[in-house]
Amino acid sequence: MRPKIARVLGVKAWFLPVKTRVPLKFGPETLTEVTCARVCLRVRDAAGRCAEGWGETPLSVQWVWPSPLPYATRHELLKSFCLELAADWLAFSLPGHPLEIGHEFIARRLPACLAGFNESRVRASLASEPYEPMPWLAALVCNAAFDIALHDAFGNLVELPVYQTYGAGFLEHDLARFIEPAAPGVSFAGKYPADFLDQNPPRQLLAWHLVGGLDALRPADLGPDAPQDGHPLLLKDWIERDGLRCLKVKLRGNDAAWDYARLCQVGRLGLGCGVEWFSADFNCTVKEPAYVNEILDRLQAEEPGVFAAIRYVEQPFAYD
Repeated sequence: MRPKIARVLGVKAWFLPVKTRVPLKFGPETLTEVTCARVCLRVRDAAGRCAEGWGETPLSVQWVWPSPLPYATRHELLKSFCLELAADWLAFSLPGHPLEIGHEFIARRLPACLAGFNESRVRASLASEPYEPMPWLAALVCNAAFDIALHDAFGNLVELPVYQTYGAGFLEHDLARFIEPAAPGVSFAGKYPADFLDQNPPRQLLAWHLVGGLDALRPADLGPDAPQDGHPLLLKDWIERDGLRCLKVKLRGNDAAWDYARLCQVGRLGLGCGVEWFSADFNCTVKEPAYVNEILDRLQAEEPGVFAAIRYVEQPFAYD
Protein backbone atom coordinates (compact mmCIF):
# COMPACT_ATOMS: atom_id res chain seq x y z
CA MET A 1 0.00 0.00 0.00
CA ARG A 2 1.30 3.45 -0.90
CA PRO A 3 1.96 5.71 2.10
CA LYS A 4 -0.31 8.72 2.07
CA ILE A 5 -1.48 11.64 4.15
CA ALA A 6 -4.90 10.85 5.63
CA ARG A 7 -5.71 14.35 6.81
CA VAL A 8 -4.37 17.68 8.02
CA LEU A 9 -4.60 17.87 11.80
CA GLY A 10 -3.43 21.41 12.40
CA VAL A 11 -2.35 24.61 10.67
CA LYS A 12 -0.43 27.56 12.09
CA ALA A 13 0.59 30.70 10.22
CA TRP A 14 2.97 33.55 11.08
CA PHE A 15 4.01 36.74 9.32
CA LEU A 16 7.68 37.66 9.49
CA PRO A 17 8.57 41.29 8.67
CA VAL A 18 11.85 41.79 6.80
CA LYS A 19 13.46 45.18 6.17
CA THR A 20 15.77 45.46 3.17
CA ARG A 21 19.29 46.79 3.70
CA VAL A 22 18.94 49.09 0.69
CA PRO A 23 15.89 49.85 -1.50
CA LEU A 24 15.24 47.35 -4.29
CA LYS A 25 13.94 48.95 -7.48
CA PHE A 26 12.27 46.69 -10.02
CA GLY A 27 9.70 47.54 -12.67
CA PRO A 28 7.63 50.54 -11.56
CA GLU A 29 7.97 50.00 -7.81
CA THR A 30 10.60 50.16 -5.09
CA LEU A 31 10.70 47.64 -2.26
CA THR A 32 12.03 48.54 1.17
CA GLU A 33 10.39 45.74 3.16
CA VAL A 34 8.69 42.40 2.63
CA THR A 35 6.58 40.10 4.76
CA CYS A 36 7.26 36.37 4.68
CA ALA A 37 4.34 34.03 5.35
CA ARG A 38 5.50 31.03 7.38
CA VAL A 39 3.27 27.99 7.81
CA CYS A 40 3.39 24.82 9.90
CA LEU A 41 1.14 21.90 8.93
CA ARG A 42 0.61 18.83 11.10
CA VAL A 43 -0.56 15.73 9.23
CA ARG A 44 -1.52 12.14 10.01
CA ASP A 45 -1.46 8.95 7.96
CA ALA A 46 -3.99 6.10 8.07
CA ALA A 47 -1.93 4.26 10.68
CA GLY A 48 -2.12 7.23 13.03
CA ARG A 49 1.47 8.40 12.63
CA CYS A 50 1.89 12.17 12.71
CA ALA A 51 4.44 14.63 11.38
CA GLU A 52 4.94 18.36 10.95
CA GLY A 53 6.15 20.28 7.95
CA TRP A 54 7.17 23.89 7.40
CA GLY A 55 6.78 26.22 4.44
CA GLU A 56 7.61 29.85 3.82
CA THR A 57 7.20 32.33 0.99
CA PRO A 58 7.62 36.09 0.64
CA LEU A 59 4.38 37.95 -0.01
CA SER A 60 5.92 39.95 -2.84
CA VAL A 61 3.14 42.51 -3.07
CA GLN A 62 4.54 44.49 -5.99
CA TRP A 63 5.10 41.40 -8.11
CA VAL A 64 2.00 39.31 -7.36
CA TRP A 65 -0.41 42.26 -7.40
CA PRO A 66 0.77 45.16 -9.57
CA SER A 67 -1.81 47.86 -9.06
CA PRO A 68 -2.36 51.55 -8.32
CA LEU A 69 -3.94 50.46 -5.03
CA PRO A 70 -1.84 51.55 -2.03
CA TYR A 71 0.87 49.09 -1.05
CA ALA A 72 -0.47 48.89 2.51
CA THR A 73 -3.92 47.89 1.25
CA ARG A 74 -2.61 45.08 -0.94
CA HIS A 75 -0.22 43.95 1.78
CA GLU A 76 -2.92 43.62 4.44
CA LEU A 77 -5.26 41.83 2.02
CA LEU A 78 -2.60 39.24 1.18
CA LYS A 79 -2.08 38.58 4.89
CA SER A 80 -5.83 38.29 5.46
CA PHE A 81 -6.14 35.82 2.60
CA CYS A 82 -3.34 33.70 4.07
CA LEU A 83 -5.28 33.45 7.33
CA GLU A 84 -8.39 32.38 5.46
CA LEU A 85 -6.36 29.75 3.63
CA ALA A 86 -5.19 28.36 6.96
CA ALA A 87 -8.80 27.58 7.85
CA ASP A 88 -9.49 26.19 4.38
CA TRP A 89 -6.50 23.85 4.52
CA LEU A 90 -7.59 22.55 7.91
CA ALA A 91 -11.07 21.82 6.54
CA PHE A 92 -9.86 20.31 3.25
CA SER A 93 -9.95 16.54 3.48
CA LEU A 94 -8.41 14.47 0.69
CA PRO A 95 -6.08 11.54 1.39
CA GLY A 96 -3.06 11.05 -0.84
CA HIS A 97 0.40 12.27 -1.77
CA PRO A 98 1.00 16.02 -1.27
CA LEU A 99 1.34 16.49 -5.04
CA GLU A 100 -2.15 15.05 -5.50
CA ILE A 101 -3.65 16.88 -2.52
CA GLY A 102 -2.07 20.20 -3.53
CA HIS A 103 -3.22 19.85 -7.13
CA GLU A 104 -6.79 19.18 -6.04
CA PHE A 105 -6.75 22.11 -3.61
CA ILE A 106 -5.58 24.50 -6.33
CA ALA A 107 -8.05 23.11 -8.88
CA ARG A 108 -11.11 22.69 -6.67
CA ARG A 109 -10.80 24.78 -3.53
CA LEU A 110 -8.55 27.77 -4.18
CA PRO A 111 -10.75 29.38 -6.89
CA ALA A 112 -13.72 29.29 -4.51
CA CYS A 113 -11.57 30.69 -1.69
CA LEU A 114 -10.48 33.60 -3.86
CA ALA A 115 -13.98 34.27 -5.21
CA GLY A 116 -15.42 34.28 -1.70
CA PHE A 117 -12.66 36.54 -0.43
CA ASN A 118 -13.19 39.06 -3.23
CA GLU A 119 -16.96 38.90 -2.80
CA SER A 120 -16.67 39.60 0.92
CA ARG A 121 -14.66 42.71 0.13
CA VAL A 122 -17.38 43.89 -2.24
CA ARG A 123 -19.99 43.37 0.47
CA ALA A 124 -17.83 45.23 2.97
CA SER A 125 -17.77 48.09 0.40
CA LEU A 126 -14.40 49.62 1.10
CA ALA A 127 -15.74 53.11 0.53
CA SER A 128 -12.49 54.80 1.48
CA GLU A 129 -10.48 53.01 -1.22
CA PRO A 130 -11.19 51.82 -4.76
CA TYR A 131 -12.04 48.14 -5.06
CA GLU A 132 -9.92 45.81 -7.15
CA PRO A 133 -10.18 42.01 -6.96
CA MET A 134 -7.14 40.11 -5.75
CA PRO A 135 -5.56 38.42 -8.81
CA TRP A 136 -5.04 34.68 -9.23
CA LEU A 137 -1.26 35.03 -9.07
CA ALA A 138 -1.52 36.56 -5.60
CA ALA A 139 -3.74 33.69 -4.45
CA LEU A 140 -1.24 31.13 -5.76
CA VAL A 141 1.66 32.77 -3.93
CA CYS A 142 -0.30 32.97 -0.67
CA ASN A 143 -1.11 29.28 -1.05
CA ALA A 144 2.53 28.35 -1.79
CA ALA A 145 3.62 28.33 1.86
CA PHE A 146 0.89 25.81 2.72
CA ASP A 147 1.77 23.60 -0.24
CA ILE A 148 5.48 23.63 0.66
CA ALA A 149 4.63 22.72 4.27
CA LEU A 150 2.49 19.81 3.07
CA HIS A 151 5.37 18.34 1.03
CA ASP A 152 7.78 18.86 3.93
CA ALA A 153 5.37 17.13 6.32
CA PHE A 154 5.05 14.13 4.00
CA GLY A 155 8.81 13.75 3.75
CA ASN A 156 9.01 13.78 7.53
CA LEU A 157 6.12 11.32 7.74
CA VAL A 158 7.81 8.72 5.53
CA GLU A 159 11.31 9.69 6.77
CA LEU A 160 12.65 10.43 3.30
CA PRO A 161 13.74 13.53 1.40
CA VAL A 162 10.46 14.50 -0.24
CA TYR A 163 12.05 14.57 -3.71
CA GLN A 164 12.49 10.81 -3.36
CA THR A 165 8.71 10.37 -3.12
CA TYR A 166 7.71 11.61 -6.58
CA GLY A 167 7.58 8.18 -8.23
CA ALA A 168 5.11 5.33 -8.77
CA GLY A 169 5.78 3.89 -5.33
CA PHE A 170 4.19 6.93 -3.68
CA LEU A 171 1.89 8.59 -6.24
CA GLU A 172 -1.53 7.13 -7.00
CA HIS A 173 -1.72 8.91 -10.38
CA ASP A 174 0.79 9.48 -13.17
CA LEU A 175 1.46 12.86 -14.80
CA ALA A 176 -1.37 12.38 -17.30
CA ARG A 177 -3.67 13.27 -14.41
CA PHE A 178 -2.07 16.68 -13.97
CA ILE A 179 -0.76 17.77 -17.39
CA GLU A 180 -2.59 18.30 -20.66
CA PRO A 181 0.01 18.08 -23.47
CA ALA A 182 0.35 21.17 -25.61
CA ALA A 183 1.19 19.14 -28.72
CA PRO A 184 -0.66 16.19 -30.28
CA GLY A 185 0.97 12.80 -29.96
CA VAL A 186 2.56 13.66 -26.60
CA SER A 187 1.52 11.53 -23.65
CA PHE A 188 2.47 11.54 -19.99
CA ALA A 189 0.75 8.24 -19.27
CA GLY A 190 2.98 6.05 -17.14
CA LYS A 191 5.31 8.96 -16.43
CA TYR A 192 6.01 10.41 -13.00
CA PRO A 193 7.95 13.49 -11.81
CA ALA A 194 10.76 11.19 -10.68
CA ASP A 195 11.32 10.21 -14.34
CA PHE A 196 12.40 13.80 -15.05
CA LEU A 197 14.48 14.46 -11.96
CA ASP A 198 18.24 14.04 -11.73
CA GLN A 199 18.82 11.27 -9.21
CA ASN A 200 22.35 12.57 -8.61
CA PRO A 201 21.88 16.34 -8.56
CA PRO A 202 24.87 18.67 -8.34
CA ARG A 203 25.85 19.70 -4.85
CA GLN A 204 26.49 23.30 -5.86
CA LEU A 205 24.69 25.79 -8.11
CA LEU A 206 25.73 29.13 -9.52
CA ALA A 207 24.30 32.05 -7.56
CA TRP A 208 22.53 34.78 -9.54
CA HIS A 209 23.13 38.15 -7.88
CA LEU A 210 20.21 40.54 -8.38
CA VAL A 211 21.14 44.04 -9.56
CA GLY A 212 18.24 46.35 -8.66
CA GLY A 213 17.47 49.57 -10.48
CA LEU A 214 18.86 51.64 -7.60
CA ASP A 215 21.92 49.49 -6.88
CA ALA A 216 25.11 51.53 -6.96
CA LEU A 217 27.53 50.92 -9.82
CA ARG A 218 29.86 53.87 -9.10
CA PRO A 219 30.78 55.79 -5.93
CA ALA A 220 28.76 58.73 -7.28
CA ASP A 221 25.62 56.54 -7.10
CA LEU A 222 25.86 56.27 -3.31
CA GLY A 223 23.52 58.48 -1.34
CA PRO A 224 24.05 59.96 2.13
CA ASP A 225 21.97 57.17 3.68
CA ALA A 226 24.13 54.33 2.34
CA PRO A 227 24.65 51.80 5.17
CA GLN A 228 28.10 51.57 6.72
CA ASP A 229 27.96 48.01 8.04
CA GLY A 230 31.01 46.41 6.48
CA HIS A 231 29.13 44.80 3.59
CA PRO A 232 29.70 45.86 -0.04
CA LEU A 233 27.82 48.78 -1.54
CA LEU A 234 29.14 48.88 -5.10
CA LEU A 235 28.42 46.11 -7.60
CA LYS A 236 32.13 45.64 -8.34
CA ASP A 237 32.79 44.98 -4.66
CA TRP A 238 29.97 42.42 -4.49
CA ILE A 239 31.39 40.61 -7.52
CA GLU A 240 34.90 40.50 -6.10
CA ARG A 241 33.89 39.54 -2.56
CA ASP A 242 31.48 36.75 -3.52
CA GLY A 243 33.17 35.55 -6.70
CA LEU A 244 30.00 36.23 -8.69
CA ARG A 245 29.70 34.90 -12.23
CA CYS A 246 26.00 35.57 -12.94
CA LEU A 247 24.04 38.84 -12.67
CA LYS A 248 20.25 39.28 -12.92
CA VAL A 249 19.64 42.86 -14.10
CA LYS A 250 16.34 44.45 -13.08
CA LEU A 251 14.95 46.79 -15.74
CA ARG A 252 12.03 49.22 -15.99
CA GLY A 253 10.22 47.92 -19.07
CA ASN A 254 8.78 51.36 -19.85
CA ASP A 255 11.92 53.42 -20.50
CA ALA A 256 13.91 51.95 -23.38
CA ALA A 257 16.75 54.46 -23.15
CA TRP A 258 17.27 53.75 -19.44
CA ASP A 259 16.98 49.98 -19.89
CA TYR A 260 19.52 49.93 -22.72
CA ALA A 261 21.97 52.13 -20.81
CA ARG A 262 21.59 50.01 -17.68
CA LEU A 263 22.28 46.77 -19.57
CA CYS A 264 25.38 48.34 -21.12
CA GLN A 265 26.67 49.71 -17.81
CA VAL A 266 26.13 46.53 -15.81
CA GLY A 267 27.32 44.39 -18.71
CA ARG A 268 30.61 46.22 -19.23
CA LEU A 269 31.31 46.34 -15.50
CA GLY A 270 30.46 42.66 -15.06
CA LEU A 271 32.50 41.41 -18.01
CA GLY A 272 35.46 43.40 -16.75
CA CYS A 273 35.20 41.61 -13.39
CA GLY A 274 34.90 38.07 -14.74
CA VAL A 275 31.08 37.74 -14.89
CA GLU A 276 30.05 35.14 -17.47
CA TRP A 277 26.25 35.37 -17.69
CA PHE A 278 23.52 38.00 -17.47
CA SER A 279 19.74 37.89 -17.26
CA ALA A 280 17.66 40.83 -18.51
CA ASP A 281 14.55 41.05 -16.30
CA PHE A 282 11.78 43.33 -17.60
CA ASN A 283 9.37 42.53 -14.75
CA CYS A 284 6.22 42.13 -16.85
CA THR A 285 5.99 45.89 -17.46
CA VAL A 286 6.57 45.66 -21.21
CA LYS A 287 3.46 46.28 -23.33
CA GLU A 288 4.76 45.00 -26.68
CA PRO A 289 7.47 42.40 -27.45
CA ALA A 290 8.96 44.85 -29.98
CA TYR A 291 10.19 46.91 -27.03
CA VAL A 292 12.43 44.06 -25.90
CA ASN A 293 13.47 43.07 -29.42
CA GLU A 294 14.64 46.58 -30.27
CA ILE A 295 16.79 46.78 -27.13
CA LEU A 296 18.35 43.37 -27.77
CA ASP A 297 18.95 44.10 -31.47
CA ARG A 298 20.72 47.33 -30.58
CA LEU A 299 22.74 45.56 -27.90
CA GLN A 300 23.81 42.88 -30.38
CA ALA A 301 25.00 45.53 -32.83
CA GLU A 302 26.69 47.91 -30.38
CA GLU A 303 27.69 45.70 -27.43
CA PRO A 304 28.13 42.19 -28.87
CA GLY A 305 30.06 40.96 -25.83
CA VAL A 306 27.25 41.89 -23.44
CA PHE A 307 24.62 40.51 -25.82
CA ALA A 308 26.43 37.17 -26.14
CA ALA A 309 26.53 36.82 -22.36
CA ILE A 310 22.75 37.21 -21.89
CA ARG A 311 21.65 33.76 -20.77
CA TYR A 312 17.93 34.47 -20.85
CA VAL A 313 15.35 37.27 -20.94
CA GLU A 314 12.88 37.21 -18.07
CA GLN A 315 9.25 38.37 -18.16
CA PRO A 316 9.52 40.22 -21.49
CA PHE A 317 5.77 40.87 -21.77
CA ALA A 318 2.82 42.06 -19.72
CA TYR A 319 1.13 39.86 -17.09
CA ASP A 320 -1.86 39.15 -19.33
